[in-house]
Amino acid sequence: MPGPVEALREIGFWLERSRAQTHRVKAYRRAANIVAALPDSERQTHRAARGWRDIAGIGPKTAAVIEQAYSGAIPDYLVELRKEARPIGVPGMPLRTLLRGDLHTHSDWSDGGSPIAEMMGVAAALGHEYCALTDHSPRLTVANGLSADRLRRQLDVVAELNERMAPFRILTGIEVDILDDGTLDQEAELLAGLDIVVASVHSHLRADSETMTKRMVYAVANPHVDVLGHCTGRLVEGERGTRPESSFDAELVFEACRHYGTAVEINSRPERRDPPARLLRLAADMGCHFSVDTDAHAPGQLDWQGYGCERAVANGVAPERIINTWPLDDLLAWTGSDEHRG
Repeated sequence: MPGPVEALREIGFWLERSRAQTHRVKAYRRAANIVAALPDSERQTHRAARGWRDIAGIGPKTAAVIEQAYSGAIPDYLVELRKEARPIGVPGMPLRTLLRGDLHTHSDWSDGGSPIAEMMGVAAALGHEYCALTDHSPRLTVANGLSADRLRRQLDVVAELNERMAPFRILTGIEVDILDDGTLDQEAELLAGLDIVVASVHSHLRADSETMTKRMVYAVANPHVDVLGHCTGRLVEGERGTRPESSFDAELVFEACRHYGTAVEINSRPERRDPPARLLRLAADMGCHFSVDTDAHAPGQLDWQGYGCERAVANGVAPERIINTWPLDDLLAWTGSDEHRG
C-alpha cells in the first residue's frame, strides 16, 4: 500500500498524465512535499489528532488522501484515477515497447516542476533503460535556463544519482537555444562533454524563411548537436494558446539533418505535435533519423511518448531510424562519434 507521500505523488502523476489543470496538480505535489519534509514526531502528532488541515498548504482533499493512506487503504481518489487511466496512443503501442528511453526532459533546475531524482525515478518505473536530462540553456531566462556554472553543478548531481540508480542511466544533456546566427547558447567545451544535445529555436520564431533556414541548418551542422527539437515551434492547443509554424525550407533543413547525422525530434507534447504530419513524412522519406521524446516538464508527462509513437507509425517512420530504440551503447557510440556526420 502506498504511504501518504507516495499516494499524493501518484495522484500528481495521473493528473499530469491526463493533462489536468496545473493548479490541481500543484495542490497534490505541494502536499506531498509538505508531508515528506515533516519530522516523524510531527507526522505522528498530526496523524493522532487528524489535524492535517491545520498545516498550511494542505486542504480537505489532500488531507483525506493522507488520512486514508495512513489507515492502510488505497485512497479513494487514487483508486478512481487508476481506474480512469487509459492507454495513450494505442496504434503506436508496438513502437512504444521498442523505445528504451527518452531524450528530452526537464527538471526543476529550469522550468520543470519536479526534482531530477523524482523525474528519473518515474522514468525508470515506466521501463526506460535511460533518460536524458535536458534543461534549458541560459538565454531562455523565462525558463530559468542553466548558466555554465549551474550546468556543471547539475552534472555532479547526475553523477551521484547514476551511482544510486544503476543500471538505469541518466544521460547528461541540455536543450540548447539556437541563437539568431545559428550558434548555440552554451560553452562548446561543455556541450562536447554531454551525452545528448537537443538544439531548439525558442526566439524570433516569425523570422522570414531564408533567415530561419540558414539559422537551423547552421545549428544542425554543429558536431555537438544530436537532436533538432520541435522544429516548427508551433502550438496547436493548450494553456499557452496557439502559435503558427515557423517558416523555413524543410527540404534543406532535413537534408542537413540527414547529412550531418542530427535526429529530427518527434515531440510528443499534445500542444506541439511537432513536426506536423506532412513534414514528418518528408523527413522519413528523406532518410532522416528521429527521436521520439516527451519534452516532459513533470513526471506524469513522461508517459506521453505514446502520442509521439502513434504519429511516427501513422507517418511511416521506421523503428530502426528512431535512435532511442537503440541500446545505450549504440546510442552513445552514435552521439559521441563523428562517423555518422557527413
